[in-house]
Amino acid sequence: MRIIKPSWLSHKGEQKDFEVYSCHISPDGKRLATAGGDGHVRVWSTESIYNADDPSYTKPRQLCHMSHHLGTIHSVRFSPNCRYLASGADDKIICIYQLESGPPTIAPFGTNEPPPVENWKTSRRLIGHDNDVQDLAWSYDGSILVSVGLDSKVVIWSGHTFEKLKVLGNHQSHVKGITFDPANKFFATASDDRSIKIFRFTPPAPNATQHDMVNNFQLETTISAPFKSSPLTTYFRRCSWSPDGNHIAAANAVNGPVSSVAIIERTRWDSEINLIGHEGPTEVCMFSPRLFHTKKPLENGAANGHSGGALVTVIASAGQDKTLSIWNTNTSRPVVILQDLAAKSISDLAWTPDGQILFASSLDGGIVAVKFETGELGWVANLEETDKALSKYGASRKAMGIAEDVDGLQLENYSKEGERRGAESRMGALMGDFHPLPKDAPPTTNGVKNTTSTPNPPSTNGQPIDSQSEKDKAGQAAQAAPAEESADKTAQRVNELKSRVTITKDGKKRVAPMLISSSGTGQSSLPQSQLVGSSSSKAAQNDMPQTILDLSKPYDGLPEGGLAAMLLGNKRKAIVVEGEEDEEHPNKRAASGPRIIMRNGVDGLEPAAFESPDHGLVPTPEYLRPAILNPSIAISQVRLAVPKVRSHILRPLERGVLLEESSPEEASKVPENTILEAKNPVSIRDPSHITATKRGTLLWQDYLPRAIILVTGSKRFWAAACEDGSLYTWTPAGRRLINAMVLESQPVILECRDWWLLCITAVGICHVWNINTLSSPHPPVSLAAVLEIAISSLQMHSAMPAPGVTSAHLNSNGHIVVTLTNGDGYYYSPTMYSWQRLSESWWAVGSQYWNSNDSSVGALQSTAVGPTSSKDGEKEEATVSAGIIPFLERHTTNEFLLKGRAYTLQRLIKTLLSRDGFETFESSVSIAHLENRIAGALQLGSKEEFRLYLFMYAKRIGAEGHRGKVEELLNSLLGGVLQDKKGGGEAEGKGWYSKGDNICGWDRKELLKGVVMILGKYRELQRLTVQYGRILNLTMEDDIASDAMTVDA
Repeated sequence: MRIIKPSWLSHKGEQKDFEVYSCHISPDGKRLATAGGDGHVRVWSTESIYNADDPSYTKPRQLCHMSHHLGTIHSVRFSPNCRYLASGADDKIICIYQLESGPPTIAPFGTNEPPPVENWKTSRRLIGHDNDVQDLAWSYDGSILVSVGLDSKVVIWSGHTFEKLKVLGNHQSHVKGITFDPANKFFATASDDRSIKIFRFTPPAPNATQHDMVNNFQLETTISAPFKSSPLTTYFRRCSWSPDGNHIAAANAVNGPVSSVAIIERTRWDSEINLIGHEGPTEVCMFSPRLFHTKKPLENGAANGHSGGALVTVIASAGQDKTLSIWNTNTSRPVVILQDLAAKSISDLAWTPDGQILFASSLDGGIVAVKFETGELGWVANLEETDKALSKYGASRKAMGIAEDVDGLQLENYSKEGERRGAESRMGALMGDFHPLPKDAPPTTNGVKNTTSTPNPPSTNGQPIDSQSEKDKAGQAAQAAPAEESADKTAQRVNELKSRVTITKDGKKRVAPMLISSSGTGQSSLPQSQLVGSSSSKAAQNDMPQTILDLSKPYDGLPEGGLAAMLLGNKRKAIVVEGEEDEEHPNKRAASGPRIIMRNGVDGLEPAAFESPDHGLVPTPEYLRPAILNPSIAISQVRLAVPKVRSHILRPLERGVLLEESSPEEASKVPENTILEAKNPVSIRDPSHITATKRGTLLWQDYLPRAIILVTGSKRFWAAACEDGSLYTWTPAGRRLINAMVLESQPVILECRDWWLLCITAVGICHVWNINTLSSPHPPVSLAAVLEIAISSLQMHSAMPAPGVTSAHLNSNGHIVVTLTNGDGYYYSPTMYSWQRLSESWWAVGSQYWNSNDSSVGALQSTAVGPTSSKDGEKEEATVSAGIIPFLERHTTNEFLLKGRAYTLQRLIKTLLSRDGFETFESSVSIAHLENRIAGALQLGSKEEFRLYLFMYAKRIGAEGHRGKVEELLNSLLGGVLQDKKGGGEAEGKGWYSKGDNICGWDRKELLKGVVMILGKYRELQRLTVQYGRILNLTMEDDIASDAMTVDA
């Protein structure tokens, strides 16, 4: 062990050396940054310190000094990528310095400072604290910077844009220390309120804003036992997290009357170990960043892992007793104690990245380096050992490898270029005037396009010249002609963007800065919320406009709570349908009923207003009687409530014309609207009467022998279902189309879509017919499986009643989609003859991607996700099943989360996450959720969603480094692209296993290109991705300039 203390290594003043409050070593180990009472940050060359006793060493010692603070600087920290240096001081400001490549400025005249060697420029001044900034820390991936101070605040800043993301006010007194978990899941803050608080976080995306962080940075736990009577006299409480993620060392703890360093264990968050020996309170403790072997590993058996003895961590602690002690985890006494290392208390410690040299700064102005010989602390373990230790907490070293060849680097640049374009088109979409980037456009710089003559037609007001009807525009956002605008218009738009005025909370006007997204540097795999352009935002707000959501909209509205699926006993009392007896509902709630749901209103909490069901088209007339049922239905396996027989049923052909308040007379005045009316007689023996009218004139009429329960209709046909289970169909002119179809029990849901007709009966059997081809895509299928008959009792008063049906829809292919009262959404696969669950409450609480697709397909198209060009012949296909998965997930949110049913499951998962063995839980569930979405989109044939989810999935598994899944995905996408088209002995595969050039309506090569571009920046996967890039000719240099696809998932 050598102690190095050069006389020149200090913050010199005229009378005496200034106190040094902080020191830090850069991640490459070449620079030491120190901060002192003179308001200067100095950057030193570590090489010159190690060679301090070598007179022949002539290289510069001080590389740079910055004096941009007005007071004492308390903390200085390098970012993990070495790009930034942050300092916090008692002038309440945090400065961010950036190393620039140009020549450094000359030292100001009249100072004794040596000329600067490196060019560190102040790039940001962050204002967010109301008192001294006491400590700083960067997350291990550099995505956030956290500052703490004497105003009791913990402020979180984006590590990319340096926007303030969140302020945490959980502490009751000065906060004096912060440390990050190397697995990037938590950070810990230490305060004078005699507690350490652990916060859980998810690394934010590079372009995240305050609004995205509402549910991020949640308090996990508070630890106060070791600090019950700790003194409040220390300047700092710098804590440290061990490199294997297992322990936190907390300074200024007490054990009885003696001061100590508390070692807090992860997940249990309790402190059973104390390091005792310091005579005064400790101010700082610091784990060495590497793990050590206790025995010397064998030369050839190093990979074996068992050869080097146990793996231990090394920790240094120091404080007001001017003593530095160094401990390792397998001995109960310190490895070394250095007494009176300084004349005043020691303020900060910093280890070099190789874990062999320790720097200490103290308030007497001295900076000391303690250099250990090999084997004194132990033998440094490989970084793989650290990764292995962290992997059990779900950490992965993202993109830390070295690019292996030129192709890999080109692919990486190509990938980042695509991301940058995605960010630019998002900015355009935000302004509401997005145009897809033309393929031959040159790469743009900072959002301003280069002026080049393009063969594209000019545009007026940002709209393509060829006029289309509004409806077509929504469906063909992807096919709109790429329009170029003149360069001066673009510049003008960017200027407008730069000078947007926003109004702050206190009513003052502020110019909102334009954020150029730095998504190229970010490694975050979390979904970035889709920014919807103003042109498409109205469509996105409406839950299901017909151009976006490919589902039939129910007319014969089901009751608000859905159809109850239960045995109703022999009384045959049916459930209330639509708006009947509405007045009685509020009074029926028992005094000991459930808690009122509160909403966050403008003035505070307010009871949530009950929204009237949006199903009823006109006020429902009096009902005559319950439908007559066979008593034996009471012992049916499935039993759905049957609608009552009403005296009058109205059904308009054009949806939305009959509003709640309007009368049939008003509706009939609207031209071209056909209204189907069914009138049931009071007497059971009389026939019922059905009429179709247009503009008040009778088109046709018919009489049926039994009372009519449900009617439906489209432009192709009309249908009515009767009380005896028979179903009648008519052409638009009123000709009977098919003989009466007789069903096994009373119909409860009747839906139609184009030529398709769906009928669900009281015993839960679903029938689907195609009236055009007079056929059915599959045999009648029972809802029993969907109603959880496997685990639920269908008794009405049982403890766990079965879910009810809230809606049943058809998509344009005639596939059934059903939603239930428990929030689940199902789809019936006619090819596999099985119900498949597309959305469920499990994802709602477990997945990080929940609510990440709450925007319609039109909005997704407007944000340029991947290849948006489509062939002309495919315009019809584009909307098949569009929007069904987002619709079902919204329904799950409404039924499950908003009605307070998620509480138990959320509690369960929160306790699970802190248990051993569940560290990868959140990540696994999130990936499974994306896989579930992709499988659903492929089954439904919903083209846009399939590509969006595929790209999100590729980004996530790339970031997590799941090599097996990445290889399989690339292989599946390649499919039959390179194979001979000769007929083999095997049966033709479907979906992923099909041999065709298309999958889910997309060209396999286009999708593969998008996925390879997303994965291109992850260096540890480049051996895989470069091969596929070569197949697609992605790594050609001229390609990068001309044909970069826009990918943003």
